[in-house]
Amino acid sequence: MTFKDHFSGHASDYRDARPRYPDALFDWLAHAAPDRGLVWDAGCGNGQASVALAACFARVHARDPSANQIDNAEARANIDYRVESAEHCSLPDRSASLVTVAQALHWFEFDAFFAEVRRVLKPHGLFAAWAYSDCRVTPAIDRLKDRVYVELVGPYWPPERALVETGYATIPFPFDTVATPAFDMSVGWNVEQFLAYLRSWSATQRYRNDIGADPVELIEHDLRAAWGEGARAVSWDFHVRCGKLG
Repeated sequence: MTFKDHFSGHASDYRDARPRYPDALFDWLAHAAPDRGLVWDAGCGNGQASVALAACFARVHARDPSANQIDNAEARANIDYRVESAEHCSLPDRSASLVTVAQALHWFEFDAFFAEVRRVLKPHGLFAAWAYSDCRVTPAIDRLKDRVYVELVGPYWPPERALVETGYATIPFPFDTVATPAFDMSVGWNVEQFLAYLRSWSATQRYRNDIGADPVELIEHDLRAAWGEGARAVSWDFHVRCGKLG
């Protein structure tokens, strides 16, 4: 299976270093979907969204093309994890109440994937894709983070990253748009968790493979000093696109 794979090589690190999506998002999806039956979580990665969906829906069809990501996913009795591409779904026609894509839509072949979404969704079924982009802590910490994000690993971001930065606004969207509330995505992290997050970026991994050094080390001393002791609030720009079949 051919796909753009930027995370299989550090799947466990990616799982442990990523922030959780807002609980309010899943509560809202459960009320907005026509029922709480079956969800197709496409490009599920390590199952972060799948686990949250499993608390709100009867069954979750969680699929990702990376076997390493699936191997590192959290198990739940009502989640069926399998290796499968988003463009070729094994669900029958009109079977899903909700189709979700968490931080992965930019990797898909849009025409093929959206054709599968239209086939799999029930009448009045809901489609929702979301992504988080840049984060903020304090001005001093943000400057150090930006040195890694822009100056050091900037050239190593894949072109699809631009779609995330624009909140998926430029992706073709063949659905009737459903307005969504504003969701706050923030966590309380210590400096070790934040450094692990910077190291989990695909661009950081590509820099390390190319240069043979860890770019985060170049700012780590100063970042630790700016961070101080204990936890700080880390907030992300969070974007949701949601729609129903016309």
